[in-house]
Amino acid sequence: RAALAEGFLVAADGTAPKLEVDFDAVMARMRRLRAHIAPADSHEGSAAAGAHVYQGWARFSGPDTVVVNERTLRFKKCVIATGGRAAVPPTPGLAAAPYVTNATLYNLTALPPRMVVLGAGVIGMEMAQAFAAFGSQVTVLARSAVLSKEEPAAREAVVKALEADGVAFVSGVDVKEVQTLRQQPDDPRAFPLLKLVLGGGGGVPAELECEALLVATGRTPNVDGLGLDAAGVAHCGKEGIAIDDLGATSNPRVYAVGDCAAGVPRFTHMSGEMAKLAVQNALFGDGWKVSSLVVPRCCYTEPEVASVGLTRRDAEAAGVAVDTYSSSLEHNDRVILEGQAAGGGIVEIHCSKDTDTIVGATVVAAGAGNIINEVTLAMQAGVG
Repeated sequence: RAALAEGFLVAADGTAPKLEVDFDAVMARMRRLRAHIAPADSHEGSAAAGAHVYQGWARFSGPDTVVVNERTLRFKKCVIATGGRAAVPPTPGLAAAPYVTNATLYNLTALPPRMVVLGAGVIGMEMAQAFAAFGSQVTVLARSAVLSKEEPAAREAVVKALEADGVAFVSGVDVKEVQTLRQQPDDPRAFPLLKLVLGGGGGVPAELECEALLVATGRTPNVDGLGLDAAGVAHCGKEGIAIDDLGATSNPRVYAVGDCAAGVPRFTHMSGEMAKLAVQNALFGDGWKVSSLVVPRCCYTEPEVASVGLTRRDAEAAGVAVDTYSSSLEHNDRVILEGQAAGGGIVEIHCSKDTDTIVGATVVAAGAGNIINEVTLAMQAGVG
Protein backbone atom coordinates (compact mmCIF):
# COMPACT_ATOMS: atom_id res chain seq x y z
CA ARG A 1 0.00 0.00 0.00
CA ALA A 2 2.80 2.40 0.84
CA ALA A 3 4.45 1.69 -2.52
CA LEU A 4 1.22 2.49 -4.35
CA ALA A 5 0.51 5.57 -2.24
CA GLU A 6 3.98 7.02 -2.81
CA GLY A 7 4.02 6.22 -6.51
CA PHE A 8 6.79 3.61 -6.43
CA LEU A 9 4.65 0.87 -7.96
CA VAL A 10 3.82 1.93 -11.52
CA ALA A 11 2.82 0.43 -14.84
CA ALA A 12 5.09 0.49 -17.88
CA ASP A 13 3.61 3.79 -19.03
CA GLY A 14 4.27 5.39 -15.66
CA THR A 15 0.67 5.38 -14.51
CA ALA A 16 -0.62 3.78 -11.34
CA PRO A 17 -1.28 0.10 -12.11
CA LYS A 18 -4.67 -1.49 -11.72
CA LEU A 19 -4.10 -4.45 -9.44
CA GLU A 20 -6.48 -7.38 -9.31
CA VAL A 21 -6.62 -10.08 -6.67
CA ASP A 22 -6.93 -13.75 -7.63
CA PHE A 23 -9.48 -14.37 -4.88
CA ASP A 24 -9.79 -18.08 -5.54
CA ALA A 25 -6.01 -18.50 -5.20
CA VAL A 26 -5.96 -16.44 -2.00
CA MET A 27 -8.67 -18.55 -0.40
CA ALA A 28 -7.06 -21.80 -1.59
CA ARG A 29 -3.80 -20.74 0.05
CA MET A 30 -5.62 -19.89 3.26
CA ARG A 31 -7.31 -23.30 3.36
CA ARG A 32 -4.02 -25.05 2.59
CA LEU A 33 -2.22 -23.31 5.44
CA ARG A 34 -5.15 -23.89 7.79
CA ALA A 35 -5.00 -27.60 7.02
CA HIS A 36 -1.26 -27.56 7.71
CA ILE A 37 -1.68 -26.24 11.26
CA ALA A 38 -4.92 -28.10 12.03
CA PRO A 39 -3.28 -31.31 13.37
CA ALA A 40 -2.09 -29.44 16.46
CA ASP A 41 -5.73 -29.15 17.61
CA SER A 42 -7.07 -32.36 16.05
CA HIS A 43 -8.49 -35.48 17.64
CA GLU A 44 -5.54 -37.39 16.23
CA GLY A 45 -3.13 -35.02 17.95
CA SER A 46 -4.89 -35.46 21.28
CA ALA A 47 -4.88 -39.23 20.91
CA ALA A 48 -1.19 -39.21 20.03
CA ALA A 49 -0.52 -37.31 23.27
CA GLY A 50 -2.09 -40.18 25.22
CA ALA A 51 -5.68 -39.03 25.64
CA HIS A 52 -8.68 -41.27 25.00
CA VAL A 53 -10.74 -39.46 22.37
CA TYR A 54 -14.45 -40.11 21.83
CA GLN A 55 -16.00 -38.31 18.88
CA GLY A 56 -19.74 -37.73 19.14
CA TRP A 57 -22.46 -35.70 20.85
CA ALA A 58 -21.90 -35.77 24.61
CA ARG A 59 -24.31 -34.93 27.41
CA PHE A 60 -24.20 -35.13 31.17
CA SER A 61 -26.36 -37.85 32.71
CA GLY A 62 -25.47 -37.01 36.31
CA PRO A 63 -23.10 -34.98 38.46
CA ASP A 64 -20.15 -37.22 37.58
CA THR A 65 -21.17 -39.00 34.37
CA VAL A 66 -21.18 -38.17 30.67
CA VAL A 67 -22.84 -40.18 27.90
CA VAL A 68 -21.28 -40.19 24.44
CA ASN A 69 -22.24 -42.57 21.64
CA GLU A 70 -24.44 -44.43 24.16
CA ARG A 71 -21.41 -45.10 26.35
CA THR A 72 -21.34 -43.78 29.91
CA LEU A 73 -18.07 -42.29 31.13
CA ARG A 74 -17.53 -41.54 34.81
CA PHE A 75 -15.21 -38.70 35.85
CA LYS A 76 -13.59 -37.14 38.89
CA LYS A 77 -13.10 -33.83 37.11
CA CYS A 78 -14.54 -32.52 33.85
CA VAL A 79 -13.87 -29.45 31.73
CA ILE A 80 -16.53 -28.05 29.41
CA ALA A 81 -14.85 -26.41 26.41
CA THR A 82 -17.65 -26.34 23.84
CA GLY A 83 -16.87 -22.83 22.64
CA GLY A 84 -19.33 -20.53 20.95
CA ARG A 85 -20.87 -19.73 17.60
CA ALA A 86 -21.99 -16.65 15.75
CA ALA A 87 -25.06 -15.04 17.30
CA VAL A 88 -27.80 -14.65 14.68
CA PRO A 89 -30.38 -11.96 15.51
CA PRO A 90 -34.09 -12.80 15.12
CA THR A 91 -34.51 -10.50 12.13
CA PRO A 92 -37.47 -11.49 9.92
CA GLY A 93 -36.23 -13.43 6.89
CA LEU A 94 -32.65 -13.81 8.13
CA ALA A 95 -32.86 -17.43 9.28
CA ALA A 96 -33.96 -18.55 5.80
CA ALA A 97 -31.44 -16.35 3.97
CA PRO A 98 -28.09 -17.64 2.65
CA TYR A 99 -26.01 -15.48 4.99
CA VAL A 100 -22.44 -16.29 6.05
CA THR A 101 -20.67 -16.15 9.41
CA ASN A 102 -17.02 -16.38 10.43
CA ALA A 103 -17.45 -20.17 10.29
CA THR A 104 -18.62 -20.30 6.65
CA LEU A 105 -17.13 -17.18 5.07
CA TYR A 106 -13.88 -18.96 4.24
CA ASN A 107 -15.70 -21.42 1.99
CA LEU A 108 -16.16 -18.73 -0.65
CA THR A 109 -14.30 -19.40 -3.90
CA ALA A 110 -15.33 -16.24 -5.74
CA LEU A 111 -15.27 -12.61 -4.63
CA PRO A 112 -18.75 -11.19 -3.99
CA PRO A 113 -19.28 -7.87 -5.81
CA ARG A 114 -21.14 -6.41 -2.82
CA MET A 115 -20.88 -7.39 0.83
CA VAL A 116 -22.89 -6.11 3.76
CA VAL A 117 -21.43 -6.67 7.22
CA LEU A 118 -23.99 -6.82 10.00
CA GLY A 119 -22.12 -5.78 13.14
CA ALA A 120 -19.10 -3.61 13.93
CA GLY A 121 -17.04 -5.73 16.29
CA VAL A 122 -13.64 -7.31 15.75
CA ILE A 123 -14.68 -9.94 13.20
CA GLY A 124 -16.80 -7.44 11.29
CA MET A 125 -13.99 -4.91 11.03
CA GLU A 126 -11.32 -7.43 10.06
CA MET A 127 -13.44 -8.97 7.30
CA ALA A 128 -14.83 -5.66 6.05
CA GLN A 129 -11.33 -4.31 5.43
CA ALA A 130 -10.04 -7.57 3.95
CA PHE A 131 -12.87 -7.91 1.43
CA ALA A 132 -12.68 -4.23 0.53
CA ALA A 133 -8.97 -4.73 -0.20
CA PHE A 134 -9.84 -7.74 -2.37
CA GLY A 135 -12.22 -5.56 -4.37
CA SER A 136 -15.71 -6.01 -2.90
CA GLN A 137 -17.98 -3.02 -2.32
CA VAL A 138 -18.40 -3.31 1.47
CA THR A 139 -21.00 -1.65 3.69
CA VAL A 140 -20.97 -2.02 7.48
CA LEU A 141 -24.26 -1.69 9.35
CA ALA A 142 -23.65 -0.64 12.96
CA ARG A 143 -26.31 -0.19 15.61
CA SER A 144 -23.73 1.17 18.06
CA ALA A 145 -20.12 2.36 17.98
CA VAL A 146 -17.49 0.55 15.95
CA LEU A 147 -15.32 -1.63 18.23
CA SER A 148 -17.42 -0.37 21.12
CA LYS A 149 -15.24 -2.02 23.79
CA GLU A 150 -12.09 -0.18 22.69
CA GLU A 151 -10.83 3.34 23.40
CA PRO A 152 -12.47 6.16 21.38
CA ALA A 153 -9.17 7.07 19.69
CA ALA A 154 -8.74 3.46 18.57
CA ARG A 155 -12.25 3.33 17.17
CA GLU A 156 -11.72 6.55 15.25
CA ALA A 157 -8.45 5.28 13.76
CA VAL A 158 -10.08 2.08 12.51
CA VAL A 159 -13.04 3.87 10.96
CA LYS A 160 -10.71 6.31 9.23
CA ALA A 161 -8.54 3.49 7.86
CA LEU A 162 -11.47 1.42 6.62
CA GLU A 163 -13.14 4.40 4.99
CA ALA A 164 -9.86 5.11 3.19
CA ASP A 165 -10.04 1.53 1.87
CA GLY A 166 -13.53 2.13 0.52
CA VAL A 167 -15.66 0.68 3.32
CA ALA A 168 -18.94 2.53 3.87
CA PHE A 169 -20.44 2.80 7.36
CA VAL A 170 -24.13 3.20 8.14
CA SER A 171 -24.59 3.92 11.85
CA GLY A 172 -27.61 3.82 14.13
CA VAL A 173 -29.43 1.42 11.84
CA ASP A 174 -31.87 -1.42 12.42
CA VAL A 175 -32.40 -4.21 9.92
CA LYS A 176 -36.17 -4.64 9.70
CA GLU A 177 -36.19 -7.53 7.25
CA VAL A 178 -33.92 -9.64 5.06
CA GLN A 179 -35.38 -10.67 1.71
CA THR A 180 -33.83 -13.43 -0.39
CA LEU A 181 -34.23 -12.36 -4.00
CA ARG A 182 -32.13 -15.24 -5.32
CA GLN A 183 -31.00 -18.34 -3.45
CA GLN A 184 -27.46 -19.69 -3.70
CA PRO A 185 -27.11 -21.17 -7.21
CA ASP A 186 -25.71 -24.67 -7.70
CA ASP A 187 -22.57 -23.11 -9.13
CA PRO A 188 -20.36 -22.29 -6.09
CA ARG A 189 -18.82 -19.42 -8.04
CA ALA A 190 -22.21 -17.76 -8.49
CA PHE A 191 -23.91 -15.70 -5.80
CA PRO A 192 -27.26 -15.36 -4.10
CA LEU A 193 -28.94 -11.95 -4.02
CA LEU A 194 -30.23 -10.43 -0.78
CA LYS A 195 -32.12 -7.26 0.05
CA LEU A 196 -31.99 -5.67 3.51
CA VAL A 197 -34.86 -3.42 4.53
CA LEU A 198 -33.50 -0.81 6.92
CA GLY A 199 -34.82 1.60 9.51
CA GLY A 200 -33.09 4.21 11.59
CA GLY A 201 -34.11 7.69 10.60
CA GLY A 202 -32.50 10.38 8.47
CA GLY A 203 -29.45 9.52 6.43
CA VAL A 204 -30.11 5.77 6.52
CA PRO A 205 -30.92 4.18 3.15
CA ALA A 206 -34.28 2.44 2.91
CA GLU A 207 -32.74 -0.76 1.59
CA LEU A 208 -29.48 -2.35 0.51
CA GLU A 209 -28.79 -5.23 -1.86
CA CYS A 210 -25.79 -7.51 -1.67
CA GLU A 211 -24.40 -10.82 -2.84
CA ALA A 212 -22.87 -11.65 0.54
CA LEU A 213 -24.28 -10.88 4.00
CA LEU A 214 -21.81 -11.44 6.83
CA VAL A 215 -23.53 -11.75 10.22
CA ALA A 216 -21.02 -10.64 12.86
CA THR A 217 -23.21 -9.46 15.73
CA GLY A 218 -21.48 -11.27 18.57
CA ARG A 219 -21.09 -14.78 19.95
CA THR A 220 -23.46 -17.28 21.55
CA PRO A 221 -22.14 -19.97 23.92
CA ASN A 222 -22.61 -23.61 22.90
CA VAL A 223 -24.50 -24.92 25.92
CA ASP A 224 -27.66 -26.41 24.44
CA GLY A 225 -28.14 -30.16 24.65
CA LEU A 226 -25.30 -30.76 27.11
CA GLY A 227 -27.50 -31.96 29.95
CA LEU A 228 -26.14 -29.28 32.27
CA ASP A 229 -29.15 -29.47 34.57
CA ALA A 230 -28.54 -33.19 35.11
CA ALA A 231 -25.00 -32.35 36.21
CA GLY A 232 -26.12 -29.53 38.51
CA VAL A 233 -24.28 -26.95 36.39
CA ALA A 234 -25.87 -23.49 36.50
CA HIS A 235 -26.13 -21.76 33.15
CA CYS A 236 -27.92 -19.15 31.08
CA GLY A 237 -28.38 -19.84 27.39
CA LYS A 238 -27.39 -16.31 26.34
CA GLU A 239 -24.54 -15.71 28.77
CA GLY A 240 -23.15 -19.23 29.12
CA ILE A 241 -22.05 -21.38 32.06
CA ALA A 242 -21.62 -19.63 35.40
CA ILE A 243 -18.14 -20.07 36.88
CA ASP A 244 -16.36 -18.84 39.98
CA ASP A 245 -12.94 -17.20 40.08
CA LEU A 246 -11.26 -20.61 40.00
CA GLY A 247 -13.09 -21.56 36.81
CA ALA A 248 -15.35 -24.07 38.58
CA THR A 249 -19.07 -24.31 37.93
CA SER A 250 -21.83 -24.81 40.51
CA ASN A 251 -20.79 -28.48 40.38
CA PRO A 252 -17.29 -28.48 41.93
CA ARG A 253 -16.29 -31.44 39.76
CA VAL A 254 -16.94 -29.48 36.58
CA TYR A 255 -15.01 -26.53 35.13
CA ALA A 256 -15.80 -24.39 32.08
CA VAL A 257 -13.35 -22.49 29.87
CA GLY A 258 -13.50 -20.25 26.83
CA ASP A 259 -16.52 -18.92 24.97
CA CYS A 260 -18.99 -21.25 26.72
CA ALA A 261 -18.22 -19.63 30.09
CA ALA A 262 -20.13 -16.56 31.25
CA GLY A 263 -18.53 -13.26 32.15
CA VAL A 264 -15.15 -13.70 30.45
CA PRO A 265 -13.75 -12.00 27.31
CA ARG A 266 -14.41 -14.13 24.25
CA PHE A 267 -10.98 -14.18 22.66
CA THR A 268 -8.88 -17.16 21.58
CA HIS A 269 -5.98 -16.38 23.89
CA MET A 270 -8.31 -16.05 26.87
CA SER A 271 -9.58 -19.56 26.19
CA GLY A 272 -6.02 -20.87 26.15
CA GLU A 273 -5.13 -19.23 29.46
CA MET A 274 -8.34 -20.49 31.06
CA ALA A 275 -7.49 -24.02 29.90
CA LYS A 276 -4.16 -23.81 31.74
CA LEU A 277 -5.97 -22.54 34.81
CA ALA A 278 -8.50 -25.38 34.72
CA VAL A 279 -5.75 -28.01 34.47
CA GLN A 280 -3.85 -26.56 37.42
CA ASN A 281 -6.92 -26.12 39.61
CA ALA A 282 -8.80 -29.30 38.72
CA LEU A 283 -5.89 -31.74 38.66
CA PHE A 284 -3.37 -30.22 41.03
CA GLY A 285 -5.55 -28.34 43.50
CA ASP A 286 -3.94 -24.98 42.77
CA GLY A 287 -5.71 -21.66 43.27
CA TRP A 288 -5.20 -19.87 39.97
CA LYS A 289 -7.79 -17.15 39.54
CA VAL A 290 -9.57 -16.01 36.40
CA SER A 291 -9.48 -12.43 37.71
CA SER A 292 -5.68 -12.54 37.88
CA LEU A 293 -5.21 -13.43 34.21
CA VAL A 294 -3.60 -10.67 32.14
CA VAL A 295 -4.38 -11.58 28.54
CA PRO A 296 -3.89 -9.23 25.56
CA ARG A 297 -6.30 -9.04 22.63
CA CYS A 298 -5.89 -7.77 19.08
CA CYS A 299 -8.07 -6.68 16.19
CA TYR A 300 -6.13 -7.47 13.01
CA THR A 301 -7.13 -4.53 10.89
CA GLU A 302 -4.61 -2.15 9.31
CA PRO A 303 -3.64 -0.53 11.62
CA GLU A 304 -3.96 -3.20 14.27
CA VAL A 305 -5.68 -2.40 17.57
CA ALA A 306 -4.20 -4.25 20.53
CA SER A 307 -5.28 -3.91 24.14
CA VAL A 308 -4.67 -5.41 27.53
CA GLY A 309 -6.34 -4.85 30.88
CA LEU A 310 -8.73 -1.97 31.51
CA THR A 311 -9.86 0.78 29.19
CA ARG A 312 -10.74 4.17 30.66
CA ARG A 313 -14.43 3.26 30.54
CA ASP A 314 -13.72 -0.06 32.30
CA ALA A 315 -11.78 1.78 35.00
CA GLU A 316 -14.59 4.27 35.55
CA ALA A 317 -17.16 1.48 35.76
CA ALA A 318 -15.01 -0.38 38.29
CA GLY A 319 -14.35 2.77 40.32
CA VAL A 320 -10.62 2.61 39.62
CA ALA A 321 -8.97 6.05 39.44
CA VAL A 322 -6.28 6.17 36.76
CA ASP A 323 -3.70 8.43 35.21
CA THR A 324 -3.58 8.08 31.42
CA TYR A 325 -0.40 8.58 29.41
CA SER A 326 -0.87 8.99 25.65
CA SER A 327 1.64 9.29 22.84
CA SER A 328 1.25 9.64 19.09
CA LEU A 329 3.50 7.51 16.89
CA GLU A 330 3.51 9.80 13.86
CA HIS A 331 7.03 11.04 14.71
CA ASN A 332 8.42 7.58 15.45
CA ASP A 333 11.34 6.75 13.12
CA ARG A 334 10.17 3.25 12.25
CA VAL A 335 6.62 4.41 11.57
CA ILE A 336 7.96 7.08 9.22
CA LEU A 337 10.35 4.73 7.40
CA GLU A 338 7.65 2.11 6.90
CA GLY A 339 5.35 4.68 5.33
CA GLN A 340 2.81 4.56 8.17
CA ALA A 341 3.16 8.15 9.38
CA ALA A 342 0.04 9.37 7.55
CA GLY A 343 -2.09 6.94 9.55
CA GLY A 344 -0.20 7.84 12.69
CA GLY A 345 -0.75 5.49 15.56
CA ILE A 346 -1.20 5.89 19.28
CA VAL A 347 -0.18 4.33 22.56
CA GLU A 348 -2.30 4.86 25.67
CA ILE A 349 -1.27 3.45 29.05
CA HIS A 350 -3.41 3.64 32.18
CA CYS A 351 -1.83 3.51 35.62
CA SER A 352 -3.49 3.44 39.01
CA LYS A 353 -3.81 7.01 40.22
CA ASP A 354 -0.54 8.48 41.49
CA THR A 355 1.36 5.21 40.97
CA ASP A 356 3.33 3.49 38.21
CA THR A 357 1.18 0.34 38.38
CA ILE A 358 -0.12 -0.34 34.87
CA VAL A 359 -3.76 -1.46 34.78
CA GLY A 360 -4.42 -1.25 31.04
CA ALA A 361 -3.11 -0.16 27.67
CA THR A 362 -4.11 0.24 24.02
CA VAL A 363 -1.83 0.39 21.00
CA VAL A 364 -2.97 1.38 17.51
CA ALA A 365 -0.25 0.76 14.95
CA ALA A 366 1.13 -1.65 12.41
CA GLY A 367 2.35 -4.57 14.52
CA ALA A 368 0.38 -3.48 17.58
CA GLY A 369 -0.30 -7.14 18.34
CA ASN A 370 3.42 -7.59 18.97
CA ILE A 371 3.97 -4.28 20.75
CA ILE A 372 1.25 -4.98 23.32
CA ASN A 373 3.16 -8.01 24.59
CA GLU A 374 5.78 -5.77 26.20
CA VAL A 375 3.10 -3.96 28.18
CA THR A 376 1.45 -7.27 29.05
CA LEU A 377 4.73 -8.60 30.43
CA ALA A 378 5.22 -5.43 32.47
CA MET A 379 1.74 -5.85 33.98
CA GLN A 380 2.31 -9.53 34.76
CA ALA A 381 5.69 -8.80 36.38
CA GLY A 382 4.53 -5.69 38.23
CA VAL A 383 6.96 -3.46 36.38
CA GLY A 384 5.88 0.20 36.20
